[in-house]
Amino acid sequence: MTRTLLFFHLIGAAVWLGGLITVGALVPALRRAGVDRPQLQAMARQFGKVSWAAMAISIVSGVWLVVDTDRDWGDLSLKLGLVIVAIGLAVAHQLTAKQSTAAQRGAVQGVILLTSLAIFFVAAGL
Repeated sequence: MTRTLLFFHLIGAAVWLGGLITVGALVPALRRAGVDRPQLQAMARQFGKVSWAAMAISIVSGVWLVVDTDRDWGDLSLKLGLVIVAIGLAVAHQLTAKQSTAAQRGAVQGVILLTSLAIFFVAAGL
């Protein structure tokens, strides 16, 4: 059971982070190619659906892993804190994206990406 949970945890996390990197690389290229904002918004909405599902899978499987393996929550406190920050930033970004400039959206997305990379960095040391 633990291997299956770990598989889903890692797949969810990989989809979340991989999606952030991919969207972060595509949006500037699409802007330079002249893609209109409605198309970019459609891409962002679809990414949101996939990324939130991936995050939910990671969270559920991660909690289940901790419970299933009797792991000390204290060991995971930094990772958990970073996950909470990443989720908070992503929610704030979704709620404010329509009113933000492209530069502001890009900056927030950059911070979300860096936070997500930090989660992987911390997880690699656990």
